[in-house]
Amino acid sequence: MSIDHAAIEAARARIRSSHVRDHRPPSSARGLHHVALLSSDVERTIAFYQDLLEFPLTEIVENRDYKGSSHFFFDIGNGNLLAFFDFPGLDLGPYREVLGGLHHIAISVNPATWERLRGRLEAAGVPHDIESGASIYFRDPDNARLELLADPLGEMYGSRVL
Repeated sequence: MSIDHAAIEAARARIRSSHVRDHRPPSSARGLHHVALLSSDVERTIAFYQDLLEFPLTEIVENRDYKGSSHFFFDIGNGNLLAFFDFPGLDLGPYREVLGGLHHIAISVNPATWERLRGRLEAAGVPHDIESGASIYFRDPDNARLELLADPLGEMYGSRVL
């Protein structure tokens, strides 16, 4: 299948011109409360996110919607949480990228932390890719894709996006 890149860029320019406002109104949202992912092993997930990535576990409770399931949360800074559910007894398949599904989660860290965590990922043998000298892409134990981004919140590769 051939992709018409010029047509895609023209459509993107049209959409940007029509929908990105110079003086946008404030958002109705207060911020991201949490993103919830699935975990096949609670302790392995805690070891990865808290012990390796240095995101403190803040709470673990029973999932109100599925008896026996845990709902647990990690502090990813700025009042934001990364949450997980496990669903014991459910036959969940492996991670897959599907429309409406997760592509990746990008988490901003300062440059010194980015370097330290890159070293920790390497020491732990976690496969990863570095893009543009500011992004590290890797997968968690359940194969969800993560990005550690050395750019400040609201910026991406030197451009303001917020």
